[in-house]
Formats: sequence, structure tokens, C-alpha cells
Amino acid sequence: MRTMAMRAGALVAGLPLSQAALADWTVNMTPGVTNVSRDIYSLHMTILWICVVIGVVVFGVMFWSILAHRKSKGYKPANFHEHTWVEILWTIIPFGILVAMAIPATATLLDMYDTTEADYDVRITGYQWKWRYDFEDQDFGYFSNLSTPKDEIYNRLDKNDNYLLEVDNPLVLPVGKKVRFLVTANDVIHSWWVPALGVKKDAIPGFINETWATIEEPGIYRGQCTELCGKDHGFMPVVVKAVPQEEFDAWAQEQIAMAEKERQLTSKDWSMDELMERGEQAYNTNCAACHQADGSGAPPTFPAMKGSAITTGDMQAHLDVVVNGVSGTAMQAFGEQLSEVDLAAIITYERNAWGNDTGDMVTPKEILDYKNAQ
Repeated sequence: MRTMAMRAGALVAGLPLSQAALADWTVNMTPGVTNVSRDIYSLHMTILWICVVIGVVVFGVMFWSILAHRKSKGYKPANFHEHTWVEILWTIIPFGILVAMAIPATATLLDMYDTTEADYDVRITGYQWKWRYDFEDQDFGYFSNLSTPKDEIYNRLDKNDNYLLEVDNPLVLPVGKKVRFLVTANDVIHSWWVPALGVKKDAIPGFINETWATIEEPGIYRGQCTELCGKDHGFMPVVVKAVPQEEFDAWAQEQIAMAEKERQLTSKDWSMDELMERGEQAYNTNCAACHQADGSGAPPTFPAMKGSAITTGDMQAHLDVVVNGVSGTAMQAFGEQLSEVDLAAIITYERNAWGNDTGDMVTPKEILDYKNAQ
């Protein structure tokens, strides 16, 4: 008994501390920064309070009946099997409640699915484990990869406030414009989710799902892939950066210029050192998650690149694996994901890093010719 009293005292004494620690913690939804997200929040709160009222009424009547008509007061249970008015009431009242809930829910759903009259179209493609954003009307696109340092992931450094929620290239969108998202996937099912925008849409290979958002406040809004899509599912964040229209226009022009420059790099004469430098960066971004930065891999699922038959053997076989992938395995086809320059740089790097030292060099022009010959 004394032990229980001591535990209870410790619990009571610790309550103020726990409340202070959880002062900024909440389990409720947030209104977000779009009309749809606020409609969803409003609908959520409406349904919540309806459920609270129903719970209070039902449990209130139940507990009152139990206490007021208990056996110790001499009450005996009634013996009847049906009551017409009771049955009518418990059919009509729930039906009326459901209708009252369905009206705002239907209005919100209709608004969520209205993707017409969009100012911009952005195609979002999920890959293991990154996102690609293509601006359909402006002829440019890019990949968005996790940028959280490996030292934080492996606990060599303290984790920052946005741990596993940082990317190298966020999706930049203009404030006050309706943006239609065309969501699909290249390999397995993913799900693109940004709570502040009120958007969550599955990305399914072979299908295009539509959703939209009009962001009203500049800022950075974060989300994640919410479909279990493989071993690095938790390393696939979404970052949306909302900026004023003028800033977006300047950014878009810069992206278009960069895309054109990248296309021109295909015909450039590359040196081994240049390809190795770019190849290391491209490999660490696109390949190291599976094959490790030191090329050791994670056999048997992800074979080693260091000293392997692929990276030290026939060049054409190596090129085919990187460009077309390997059917029935986790090795993706990178031919449509990466530029000819990055493909050439990665293959050159893999054949000469970690002591492979084959001396082989692949040029972007050779990659382009290989693709055209297929």
C-alpha cells in the first residue's frame, strides 16, 4: 500500500513537468495554407464535435439508467421485446445525423476533386526513393532527393529539427495560383502527402491521379511518402517551397536555362577527371543508398560495385544494366531518370573507383547513341 502511495505521489509531482514538456505538442490536425486544407480541418472539427455530443448523450443516458435504476433501489428490469416508437426514433435520428454529416463532406470532396482551370500542371513521379517534378507547360523537370547528412542518419551528428525532411531540390510553386498535380510512379506504389496543403494522393505505376492546391502563404511546407514502398520508404520526403509570382518566374527561367545547358553538355568533350568528379556526386545521390558510398553494397539484394563482374567486365553489359535495369530485381532502369551526362559519369566512376581502375571511360555521346540504337 505504501509503495502504491509513493508511486501515485511521484506521478502527481511529475504532471507539471510533463505538461511543460508537451506544451508545443498536439494531436489535432492543422488548418493548413489552402482553401481545401481549411475545409478538411473544418469538416474534421464538425464531425468530431458531433461525435462528442453523441457520446455524451449516449453514455450519459446509459450511466444515468444504470445508477438510477439499480437493483439495490428495488428496480426490476422491464420485460419487453419491441417498441414501435423507440425503433422509429433510433432509425430516424441516426439517419438525420448522417445526412447532416454527409452534406459538408460531399461539398468538400467535390471541391477536392475539381482540378479544372489550373494555372500550372506539375507531373509528380515517385521513384525508389525520390520524387521527380516535371512542369508540363514549361519544358523542364528535376529530381528531388533526401539531403539529410549521412552522419545524422548514423548518429555521428545530432539530428536537426528537419531530420529526414530535407531535400536537395524542393518543389517551387507560386503563391495564389491553382496548381494541378498529376501523380504517378515509375516502379512501385508511392503516396505524395503534404499536410499543410491538404493533399495526399497515391502514385501508382501506369495510372495518373489528379489533385490540386492553391497556396495562399509563402513558406516551406514538408511532407513524406505515406505508402510503404521499400527499404528506404522513410527517406523519401516532400518539400514544397511557395514563393511570390515574380520569384517563381525568375526561378522557372533559371531552370529552363539549366535544362538547355544540360542538353548541350551531351556533345561536350569530357575528360576522365571531369567525369569522375561528376560521377561521384551522381553516384552518391542516386546509387549509394543501395550499393553504399564505398561500393560494398548489401548482398545479396544489392550487390557490391567494388570488384564486381559488372563494373570490371564487359562495358556493354554494364551500360545495359544501368540504362535498362534488371528485371525481377531492385535494380531500376535509370535510362529515363538521369541525363546522358550523369549516366556516363556514373558508369565511368563505377569502373574506376574503389580500386576497380579499369581505365574505361564512357562519354555522354556514347550513352545517347546506345539509347537511340535500342
